[in-house]
This record gives sequence, C-alpha cells and structure tokens, in this order.
Amino acid sequence: MDKRLLQIYTGKGKGKTTAATGLILRALGWNWRVLLVRFLKTADSPGGEVTLLRQLPGIDIIDARLGGIYDGADPDAIAADVQQMFSQAQKQLAQGYDLAVFDEFNGLFQRDYLTLAEVLPWLDQRPATTELVLTGRHAPDELIARADLVTSMEAVRHPYAQGVEARQGVEF
Repeated sequence: MDKRLLQIYTGKGKGKTTAATGLILRALGWNWRVLLVRFLKTADSPGGEVTLLRQLPGIDIIDARLGGIYDGADPDAIAADVQQMFSQAQKQLAQGYDLAVFDEFNGLFQRDYLTLAEVLPWLDQRPATTELVLTGRHAPDELIARADLVTSMEAVRHPYAQGVEARQGVEF
C-alpha cells in the first residue's frame, strides 16, 4: 500500500468503536501491527471486544488511567490524563504501526481536553505508513476536512430510549 489514509467515525449513533474494532480484526488477520489508544476508557471499562483484543498477537493497547466516559472524575485530572496519553501515543506511533485507532478522540476537543492547535500539526505530519482511525462524537470540522473517509453514525432508534439497559455482548 503506497499511502495510508485518515478515517473518521463520528456521529450520535451507536457503532463507531464497533466499526473500528472490525477494522482492527481485519488488519490483524493480515498480520498488520496495530495500536489502539482508548481515550476516556480505562483498562477495566466494560468491553468484550477489548477483552478479546488483549489476547491477540500484533496489537498494543493504551488505556486511560482515569476514564471519563463512565466516571464522574475531575475534568482537570482527565485533561492531564488525556495529554499524557496523547504524548505516549505519539511516541508509540513513531515505532511503526500499520493501523492506529484513537478511540473517543473526536470528542476530546469539545471538552477542551486537547486543542486543535496541538493536534493538527501532528496530524499533518503523522507517519505516512500508518492508517489512522479517529472515533467519537463531535468530530471538529478541521479533522473532517483532513480525512480521506468520514462516516457519521446516525441515531434513528436506540433501545436506551425505551429503558433497555446496556447488554453484555451487544453494547459492551
């Protein structure tokens, strides 16, 4: 492959992380080296897909220390955690990966955990040999403008609206 692309999965609908996980499995099936960075999700966050991925060769996973999706943690502490993770992910990515997925990345800007001023120059100079996938709601226009593929998940109907709790094996 001559050039790896930038993909964005965004929108208010379910399936962004699930779609990225499918891509990870496909890449691992072709013996690609994969990096998964789970912003705002800790190692003990529920997720059957991550439990399985941890057992597979060829993937490195960086988890949030504090979380932020399911917890009521201090926003300043989460911001510091995000900054540390982004720095670690940049260093790790420089080691050479075929695919990198930055999960829950897009929403970090809306919460002011990262700024576009610090991310866009890195994004423009990212390794050309790495396919990069950014997931999460609220992808900024500046990210979308740089992407080669953008998928927006639309919420048409969700069982949460009828009071159905998240189900193991389906939602996590």
